[in-house]
Amino acid sequence: MRPSARSAARSAVRFALPALLAGTAALTGAPGAAADPAPGCVTHSSGWRYTFVTNGCADPQRVTVAYLDGTAVPCRTAAPGGTVTFPGYGTQGNRVLSVDLCPAGD
Repeated sequence: MRPSARSAARSAVRFALPALLAGTAALTGAPGAAADPAPGCVTHSSGWRYTFVTNGCADPQRVTVAYLDGTAVPCRTAAPGGTVTFPGYGTQGNRVLSVDLCPAGD
C-alpha cells in the first residue's frame, strides 16, 4: 500500500471506529447504551475474572456494568459502603466501558 493510501486508511479507521462501537452498543441493547452514568462516589475495579463495583455514596445505588462487547448483566443494588460483583473482562480482553445507574423498576 502506498504511503498516501495507508494514511487515508488510518484516518478512516480513526474516525469511523468510535461511531461503529457506539452503533454496535445501541444495536445490541448493551447496558449503558442510553443509561445515566453512576455518580463519582461509585467506583469499579476490573480483573479478568471479576469486576467489583463499590458504592462510596451515602445512599444505595442500583447499578449495572456496560462492556465493550455488549454483554448484558443484571442490575444489582450496592448499599452505602458496599461492593457488588459483576463478570470481569475475561480472557478475550473484553473491557468495562462504564458503570451505569439502572432505570427505576429494573
